[in-house]
Amino acid sequence: MSALTKLTLKGALDGLAAKDFTSVELTKAHIDAVEAARGLNAYILETPEQALEMAAASDARRAKGEAGPLDGAPLGVKDLFCTKGVRTTACSKILENFVPAYESTVTSNLWRDGAVMLGKLNLDQFAMGSSNETSYFGPVTNPWRAKDSNKALTPGGSSGGSAAAVAADLCLGATATDTGGSIRQPAAFTGTVGIKPTYGRCSRWGVVAFASSLDQAGPIAKTVEDAALLLNSMSGHDPKDSTSLDVATPDFTQFVGKSIKGLRIGVPKEYRVDGMPAEIQKLWDDGVAWLKEAGCEIVEISLPHTKYALPAYYIVAPAEASSNLARYDGMRYGLREEGANLAEIYENTRAAGFGDEVKRRILIGTYVLSAGYYDAYYLKALKVRRRIAEDFDHAWQKVDAILTPTAPSAAFGLGENSSDPIAMYLNDVFTVTTNLAGLPGLSLPAGLDANGLPLGLQIIGKPLDEGTVFSVAGAIEKAAGFTAKADKWW
Repeated sequence: MSALTKLTLKGALDGLAAKDFTSVELTKAHIDAVEAARGLNAYILETPEQALEMAAASDARRAKGEAGPLDGAPLGVKDLFCTKGVRTTACSKILENFVPAYESTVTSNLWRDGAVMLGKLNLDQFAMGSSNETSYFGPVTNPWRAKDSNKALTPGGSSGGSAAAVAADLCLGATATDTGGSIRQPAAFTGTVGIKPTYGRCSRWGVVAFASSLDQAGPIAKTVEDAALLLNSMSGHDPKDSTSLDVATPDFTQFVGKSIKGLRIGVPKEYRVDGMPAEIQKLWDDGVAWLKEAGCEIVEISLPHTKYALPAYYIVAPAEASSNLARYDGMRYGLREEGANLAEIYENTRAAGFGDEVKRRILIGTYVLSAGYYDAYYLKALKVRRRIAEDFDHAWQKVDAILTPTAPSAAFGLGENSSDPIAMYLNDVFTVTTNLAGLPGLSLPAGLDANGLPLGLQIIGKPLDEGTVFSVAGAIEKAAGFTAKADKWW
């Protein structure tokens, strides 16, 4: 039955529709795969009984001819999405035993469409990290290994569990979130496809908040078409989220495979950063060549404020985090440490509950919002953010989409950058601009480096134009012919 786990989401749905196998059989195969891969630490909570119940209910619906768009497909859920009656921790000690009484809108949409939940996936604590090493439950190990090496590699972060689970065939797809690259960078490191949609396309209700003006849910999947299928279900207006956009959700799968002849694709000169590996530059050049062959016009563009994006992001995101995380005080839910008075309870609870990276970002955020520094840091960062958005607005007058690398390197070793926060933050250099501007961005695997590790290309689109992003991604996927998988060692 292990062959069932190797199916794409589309292949599995077609097989279910053709009655080649049942959802229970498909789910059992995935449950067995998850149990056999515990060494990867991708899942921090497995829900096999619930999965089999959901699968049996799906088979019953299908027998009656009432199957939904995702009926019977086993998925993994990043542990940032609240799941009713199922522990949700954001991979932090402070929420170690939190069991929500409600379901996030995104996961509600997936269950409405018939998907099956295999369990909750590991992530960087409160989604703060680029390597999945800040998790209270320990790091996730990338299923990929470099040639002739047994060194454990990062799957990227914060959605490392989601990316590793999809890459290792431990689910047909996974929910993820992206605040500065947390869907796209892990997708690039694991040879998977990940899309951060336009800000407001997917509801944030029931998703543990990191930085509310930047956070956006999206899928990680095996193929571009699978990502489109998942985004169809995850999207939609939600009155419970004031930032949710009241716009229709098109069928994103209709854009995959569509001709891109005549499209103008922008290549931003500012993304050619100093010290970028030659392999990343070659991959980018390959992407340009493939798009030219598909009939696209390549246009060099300028996004002049790109160099300020990373510092602006690391002011805005921690500022919002320091505000959002103030709710964890030991009073209403989550961890509570005792103290002689209220202030001491707050101090003891937060000291014990938050990890080092979370504390670092809260301190940065509190600092930039403080009376003496608000204008110098936070207000200035907001002005830079506006300029970055304007750069893209000017670019859209010339081009239909933008092509860049996803990350400045392939996956690096666990522990390699953990003592250097700046080196870790530089992983987001190509991805943070889309969050600051609220744009859709997709990463797909397009080649291997000299060590046999996957490398990703990123397509950035206009607001709410995920359709063009999927069309361009589909063309690159076809041209690249990327079929490599991690050799099973776990």
